[in-house]
Amino acid sequence: MSQVMSVEERQAFLAGVRIGVLSVAGDGGDRGPVTMPLWYRYEPGGELYFVTGATSRKAELIREAGRVSLCAHNDDPPYRYVTVEGPVTAIDEPAGEAERAELAHRYLGPELGDRYLRSTHGEGLALFHVRPEHWCSADFGKRPE
Repeated sequence: MSQVMSVEERQAFLAGVRIGVLSVAGDGGDRGPVTMPLWYRYEPGGELYFVTGATSRKAELIREAGRVSLCAHNDDPPYRYVTVEGPVTAIDEPAGEAERAELAHRYLGPELGDRYLRSTHGEGLALFHVRPEHWCSADFGKRPE
């Protein structure tokens, strides 16, 4: 049996509440890709989205590259991960309040999510949409034959 997840398994895993690790190509020279954790949302069969500062270095690099990679994983055995890579399909500026609220409540719950939203209201944020094109996954709980 392969340790690679099925399409259904990897989509369900990516849809779970996990911190994503986003990577985008750096700006050349002696610097590598920019890689950082973030909140994201994904529905099986659809696109994923995340919010970041509209004028941040990360946002500028994403606009320039037009593509990103995102890895989601679990921290406890048996270890599992899903990595997706694909194009940015849309950028909403400013980020919509509904999407911001959904992410805040997803990761912090209603009470802390509302506190977070109040503390970040009015900040220049952008919502990035990404279509997963290339997938890589592993479930180390599956025993190879």
